Amino acid sequence: MDNMEKLIFTDDNGEQAELYVWEETRVAGVNYLLVSEEPDEDAPVFIFRELGEKDGELSYEPVEDDHELEYIGKIFEELLNEEEEEKQDIKQ
Repeated sequence: MDNMEKLIFTDDNGEQAELYVWEETRVAGVNYLLVSEEPDEDAPVFIFRELGEKDGELSYEPVEDDHELEYIGKIFEELLNEEEEEKQDIKQ
């Protein structure tokens, strides 16, 4: 994916990880990010839910509820498919 945004996430223990943002969406007033540790299309992805602002920075947590993961995962899949279709249309 071209021009992928990278964010630095800090966990509760102060450990930092640089994650690549594949997509973002808002559902029922909640912001979600689809992220991975590598920009590779085959890299495992994770879904994070925005919790709000904390100490001037946005706070996120991984989505762990199976139903929420499935629902938001389908939305991200549709968004990524639409983006890929748009790229194909531009090439033609």
